[in-house]
Amino acid sequence: MATEKRIQVPDGVNAEVQGSTLVVSGPKGTLKRNLHYPGISLRVEDGEFIVSTESTRKKIYAMLGTFVAHAGNMCRGVQEEYVYRLKVIYNHFPIQLKQSSDMLEIVNFLGEKEARYAAIPEGVSIKIEGDEITLSGINKELVGISASRIEKATKVRGRDTRVFQDGIYIVEKA
Repeated sequence: MATEKRIQVPDGVNAEVQGSTLVVSGPKGTLKRNLHYPGISLRVEDGEFIVSTESTRKKIYAMLGTFVAHAGNMCRGVQEEYVYRLKVIYNHFPIQLKQSSDMLEIVNFLGEKEARYAAIPEGVSIKIEGDEITLSGINKELVGISASRIEKATKVRGRDTRVFQDGIYIVEKA
């Protein structure tokens, strides 16, 4: 018994499979992702991305759904960017943010002398406006990873978190 899952490729988006790599291009850019798993085959036919398998194992069936979700995220990303908004919260010491090409420097967090850093990968744009940070990009995974790195860089350690609620937190995913 063969199982296959399909996702419709939207108008204005071009998808093709090169070996085990899915290449999706659209008005915002091009994304490539290696989708290889034993027993799973990929193809694009008539404007649909098709993932299929002959196996009945749960693990392989679950991977089918994962591949379809990745393809859907890629198709949406090349049409409209993913945007995460973060809010800078402080009560005790004003947090200062400095942006370089691939790093966000967080200065004076909880009055610490040493700065904290969060790496921002290529393909993610960052905009700082007062106490709000906006991350945007066409790759959902990279934008989410960047937001979590910023949030993790300002994790309070060694203090009572009920009193010290300072940090940078994700407030919106769009």
